[in-house]
Amino acid sequence: MIEHLVDDLGVVLRRDLVAAGINDTAIGRLLRGGVLVRMRHGVYALTSLWSVAGDRQRHLMLARGVMTLYGDDVALSHSSAALAYGAPDWRVPTDVVHLTSLFAVGERTQARVRHHQGTCRVQDLSRFEGHWITSPLRTALDAASILPREPAVCVLDWFLRKQLVTAAEITEALTIRQDWSDHLDLVLKSSLARVGSDSVGETRSRLIFGDLGLPEPVLQMEVHDTSGHLVGIVDFAWPEHGVIVEFDGAEKYHRYRRPGETIEQMVMREKRREDRIRELTGWAIIRVSWADLANPAALRARLQRYLRPAAA
Repeated sequence: MIEHLVDDLGVVLRRDLVAAGINDTAIGRLLRGGVLVRMRHGVYALTSLWSVAGDRQRHLMLARGVMTLYGDDVALSHSSAALAYGAPDWRVPTDVVHLTSLFAVGERTQARVRHHQGTCRVQDLSRFEGHWITSPLRTALDAASILPREPAVCVLDWFLRKQLVTAAEITEALTIRQDWSDHLDLVLKSSLARVGSDSVGETRSRLIFGDLGLPEPVLQMEVHDTSGHLVGIVDFAWPEHGVIVEFDGAEKYHRYRRPGETIEQMVMREKRREDRIRELTGWAIIRVSWADLANPAALRARLQRYLRPAAA
């Protein structure tokens, strides 16, 4: 058995197998027997762990193997570093691991690895699981630079929410890298990032509201009762219109579910919270789901009656 040779993610390198006396012929038998799966040349994983892993986890397994293979010549970067930090993987490609060379090696893609060439200052690097990784600020910007607008802003929002970066730091960093080819694109994407979007669904909702020409909402507005006690925090609010929008995603229910509380109990508690907010404010409360985000025209029709002066 080879379990003692793999790391905590189930990853092992060919060189380590060979050093343990398992030659290429034996490795071939392990592959054919379903014990190992080849992630790329020289990097393997236990099939038992690979088969139950999702795309995100498989990417992290591949990244671990690649970083171990390359050592300190490179830093995990771009969207691979973002996923390692814990950023959302919505529409983030996971088939290729992104590395930034620390020794100005040319850019190329080979064997499921994208090599980036870019100047890394001391403050651009951190240590992670024994390897180099680009800093949260550098990672957020590099990831946003290679992603389409919506997933890019989702990643930026996440870094802001986790307080790994600040809006001021993003602005300063963009000033420093003005001569980079992605500068204008990053300025646009960064201008859309906000503190207060607590999920991918909320970030997507906010971007769609803007695309629909709706006024920018207040994010995470607190609602208090007459005694000053906090009744709830709402996702989006337009106080001037008396409108609240709540994004109704499964993630929210799991995030705010209390220990020992069933989903049904959580839903009923959420309903009581919503009723209380409606009683205190007298505002309309509209629920938006993933299905609504897939049909912006219909969503606009739903919201327009409440926000007509600004959306006309």
